[in-house]
Amino acid sequence: MADAEATRHGPGRILILVYGIFALAATARAGVQIATQYSEAPLAYLLSAVAAVIYCAATFALARATVVSRKVATVAIVVELAGVLGIGAFSYAAPDDFPDQTVWSHFGQGYGFVPLVLPILGLLWLRRTAKN
Repeated sequence: MADAEATRHGPGRILILVYGIFALAATARAGVQIATQYSEAPLAYLLSAVAAVIYCAATFALARATVVSRKVATVAIVVELAGVLGIGAFSYAAPDDFPDQTVWSHFGQGYGFVPLVLPILGLLWLRRTAKN
C-alpha cells in the first residue's frame, strides 16, 4: 500500500512543477504546430499532442495524490517512458517523418534530454513514496 499523499510533498512538489511546465509547453507547442503547420509533419505534431496529454495526466495524477491517482500517474509515466524511448529511436530510424523537433524526438534532445530523465525520476519517486 502506498502513501498517496507523499507524492506531492518534498521533492514531489518539484516533480509536479516540472511535469506541469512540460504539460503546458507540450500542449502549447502541439496546438500551435497542428494549427499552423500540420501538413509539414503530421505524425510528429500528433505525437507532440499525445505527449501533451500524457504530461497533463501525469501532472494532475501526481498533484491529486490519491490511491487511484497514484495508479494513474504510474501508468501515465510508464507510457511516457515507452513513448520517449520508442519515438526517440523512431526519430533516428525515420528522420524524414520528423522534419521538426517534438518533445520526444531524439530522446528529448531539443529539451535537454529532460523528457528522457523525467519519467525515470517520476517512477523512482513513486517507488520511494510507496509503503512496504
